[in-house]
Amino acid sequence: MIKYFFISTVLLLMLISIRVVSKSSHYSANDSKVQQDKEIKAPDFILYDVDSNKVKLSDYSGKVVILDFWATWCPPCRRGIPDLISIQSEYKDNLVVIGISLDDETTQGDIPSFMKSFGINYPIVFGTMDVVTAYGNIEAIPTSFIIDQSGNIVKSYMGLVPKEIIEGEIDSLLGET
Repeated sequence: MIKYFFISTVLLLMLISIRVVSKSSHYSANDSKVQQDKEIKAPDFILYDVDSNKVKLSDYSGKVVILDFWATWCPPCRRGIPDLISIQSEYKDNLVVIGISLDDETTQGDIPSFMKSFGINYPIVFGTMDVVTAYGNIEAIPTSFIIDQSGNIVKSYMGLVPKEIIEGEIDSLLGET
């Protein structure tokens, strides 16, 4: 079972690496931005953070949630982290950012020191193949989902997205526009 998980993780990371290298890390109006036309319930999950605590998406019902699929070795992911830190600080009463790390066993140990050096102020959990599949077979990182207070996916983005775009979506959901 562990061997299967390891092989699956390596294959996933190879696919993601190829997609990350082949995609531009800059957002433009023509990028793979997906706008949801209907309500799509965000798949619930229970994942574990770096301290082995359970993190359950449904525990954040009533808040806007930003799910950020990322990895420590991903340059665009690294560039987006300061924006996510700022967003978490600015909207802390009404929002939570959850970073879903797709690091494999060889780099998962780097995450606690990575969090400390970047000053990450939001939960980081270890992603699983089940969650990757549930969220549409993540094809590239970073990939982000904005989830409304009722648990519906309202936006998803593949690639690095400017902070202003994300804040506009958050403000719209919070009625601050």
